[in-house]
Amino acid sequence: MDLKRDYFEDLRLITSRSQAIWVGLLLVGVMLLPLFVKSYLLTMVELVAINIIVALGLNLLVGNTGQISLGHNGFVALGAYTLVLLLKIEVPFPLALLAGGGIASLFGALLGLPSLRLEGPYLAIATLGFGLAVMVLIGRADFLGGRMGLSVPRISLKWTGLSYDRALYYLIIGLAIFFTIATHSLVKSRVGRAFQAIRDSDIAAAAIGIHLAKYKTLSFAISAFFAGIAGGLMALYLNFINPTLFSFVMSINFLAMIVLGGLGTITGSVLGAIVLTLLTLQLNSIAELPGIGPGLVAFSEKFMTVAGLPNLTWICTGLVLILIIIFEPLGLFGIWMRIKWYWKTWPF
Repeated sequence: MDLKRDYFEDLRLITSRSQAIWVGLLLVGVMLLPLFVKSYLLTMVELVAINIIVALGLNLLVGNTGQISLGHNGFVALGAYTLVLLLKIEVPFPLALLAGGGIASLFGALLGLPSLRLEGPYLAIATLGFGLAVMVLIGRADFLGGRMGLSVPRISLKWTGLSYDRALYYLIIGLAIFFTIATHSLVKSRVGRAFQAIRDSDIAAAAIGIHLAKYKTLSFAISAFFAGIAGGLMALYLNFINPTLFSFVMSINFLAMIVLGGLGTITGSVLGAIVLTLLTLQLNSIAELPGIGPGLVAFSEKFMTVAGLPNLTWICTGLVLILIIIFEPLGLFGIWMRIKWYWKTWPF
């Protein structure tokens, strides 16, 4: 039996030798990936890593604290635009990236104040309004490029001794790994336990001395910081940003990732971001598939429009989420745990 002798054992990221072997193999595979795959596949991995950072932060808010948010597109936009503006005035990249996360965190703390009085759908509507307001205001601000957007200055990564694309890949992957470890430590800490107590019951948490205003606001701020950092990385990844990139659909996509992966779990955040990102990328190019693609185009021309064919992505995503909620409420994390325990107890 695996007995825990003190609370510090919960902070261990790796708890067994087999787990250490698998994690080591995964890290080696990720680091050696640029040597064996094409640049297109690397860009897919970079997008997955960026979405993992946002999903980790959003799951801290929704899954661990029980506060729903439909405005994370606004935090991502704030991080992206802050980074670009600071790079244009030649602020060093690390400071610009942290400033983007800090600005997003500040607005997250302000947005967290309504959570003291609002719950459920009312809080969702408040955060939705914030995300829409950020998108509209950015589109009307001339110094932010308006609806035409801004080009992203190229940062200097020559000190790495690698090509720009490969250095950017390692930067994004490194930050995704860092935020995954940081999230694990936070969830297992006193702050993380306070988040979970608030999620389970506000009244009970307040009764045992947890400051609701402090921790709810802190949860919003941390989640927004993650999104702001991811927004800065997304700007570097895309090389160009405009308000239409940070639409309400982006927030729905992030929320779908953590529901698909499993609310309140780090593994679920990672799995959900990986699966939904890759699913979206593959479905966007489904019209190019032989046999299936022409048939879908013909169906769209007859019953819908060709322009509506990309909506197939959301139809498939919706179906996947419905099936997950019906048959496995814990999401991909629950499926993974079933498989894990099956092999541990096989053949009994």
